[in-house]
Amino acid sequence: MDGLSIVHGIPLSDEEGIGALTLGGYLREVAARYGPRDAAVIHLHGEDIRWTYDELYARSVAVAKSLLALGTGKGTRVGVLVTNRPEFLSSVFGVALAGCVATPISTFFTPAELEVVLKASGVSVLLLERRVLKKDFAEMLADLEPEVLTSDPGALASCKFPFLRYAAMVDEEEPFGMIEGSGAFIARGRSVPEELVLAASDGVAPADPGILLFSSGSTGKVKGILSAHRGVCLQLWRWPQWYAIRDDLPARTWSANGFFWSGNFTMALGGTLSRGGCLVLQRWFDPAEALEIMGRERANMALAWPHQWPQLEAAPNYRNVDLSSLVYVDRNMPIARQPTVAVEWREPGQAYGNTETFTLVTVYPAGTPPEVAGTSHGIPTAGSTIKIVDPLSGVTRPLGERGEIAVKGPTLMLGYLGIPLDESLDGEGFLRTADGGYVDAQGRLFWEGRLNDIIKTGGANVSPLEIDEVIRAHPEVKVSQTVGVPDELLGELVVTCIVPVAGANLDVDAIRTFAKDKLASYKVPRRILFVEETDLKTTGSAKIKTADLRKFAAERLHELDA
Repeated sequence: MDGLSIVHGIPLSDEEGIGALTLGGYLREVAARYGPRDAAVIHLHGEDIRWTYDELYARSVAVAKSLLALGTGKGTRVGVLVTNRPEFLSSVFGVALAGCVATPISTFFTPAELEVVLKASGVSVLLLERRVLKKDFAEMLADLEPEVLTSDPGALASCKFPFLRYAAMVDEEEPFGMIEGSGAFIARGRSVPEELVLAASDGVAPADPGILLFSSGSTGKVKGILSAHRGVCLQLWRWPQWYAIRDDLPARTWSANGFFWSGNFTMALGGTLSRGGCLVLQRWFDPAEALEIMGRERANMALAWPHQWPQLEAAPNYRNVDLSSLVYVDRNMPIARQPTVAVEWREPGQAYGNTETFTLVTVYPAGTPPEVAGTSHGIPTAGSTIKIVDPLSGVTRPLGERGEIAVKGPTLMLGYLGIPLDESLDGEGFLRTADGGYVDAQGRLFWEGRLNDIIKTGGANVSPLEIDEVIRAHPEVKVSQTVGVPDELLGELVVTCIVPVAGANLDVDAIRTFAKDKLASYKVPRRILFVEETDLKTTGSAKIKTADLRKFAAERLHELDA
């Protein structure tokens, strides 16, 4: 390190336990290895639906055949707007087998957000789940583009979505305008030979684009983050190692959090499928139902965001359900106190990463002794390099001194959509993360928080700029400034401070109702404070001092809740 804050992981060539490095190759490898085992189970409409690895492979091939029949080619982007159900798996892996780029899309999105993502992503095909809670995504798409109702399947010509040609539903058979049902979609590919699918899959290189995800950024707009097959697959193979999943006890993983986020995708799919385990799926989080599913399916791993553990604990059936099968849950989590649970496992929580690195870029695996890990956030993953730089000059800091974390490695994104790579990375190919921290002489990273204002709440990134842009459009709002306030359950609480227009009679419910029409539910402020302009301290350039406002909001909430 020569006295500078630069630390390296082991050479990538020395890493063990890594298999195929394309998503199509990954599916083919795990299906060949674990064929008759259960790969996924879901309880849906009173029916237990189970897919073996063989069936997951066959259904993914069927999706790939239909995509090829539609005329997709290598690199064609295919949107997957689906909750955690088996069809999400067959859609994403089918897209990969066909040589296309999977584009998972959040089912939390509002119509306005979906419009932005469909435009930015340039998807040519959209596979969607029609009904998700109160949303009807087929109707939503038709509201955004009325031509959906009158066009023939595969023949949409939309000036709003110029690349979108075809859409199909994974959960219904009856068509809706040009959106075909699942049976009609699969029927399109029946005459396509499997050999053509395998040839398309073989034509994909690990360095080719594999997945396009969308995440909130510091500009307030969603960022399209394009990752190579290699980066995604490396993480899929790594997660069971980080989790210390035993070969004799593969994971039966309950998960209700969307696979359209990189963390949920790699933690659940990689931690489970890479070792022949079974995904115990729930389309959306319902605490009582989750506990019933875990007990019935003898789940031994549960993946939840911090705020969901207390909700499970508060469910009416919490004390009565048999969760004795749980093994891979952290002994310090609330669920470990459930009467039937007895665990000693520790999750790999000393880690650091982001969507741009497709989850972790530093980590200590589960079970690492405290005297080794200390209070750090891990050491670099294989092939990765971390450096700490001065946030202004970009000069690498001396060892042990604080600065901005910059990362580089084999899982680093190919780039942001629409942004030249030289505007995303520094001259040495590092991504400047806007996170602060330092590294020590043992090569350990210590993350100390954001240098900018992105709010991390309940496992999701939320841009305050995006929230404020919506709330400022309310005719009775003069100033809106959103901050993250530390919260024990969510990590950070989304709090909006509002200066009303003179004479306005605003209330909290009115603001929330206004925001809900344009923001996903997790972005709607949990708390709203009405303040005076004098409460908003500014810098010399008239910008509001976020750090001061965060402190002010925390103190005001403490007073209100006392």
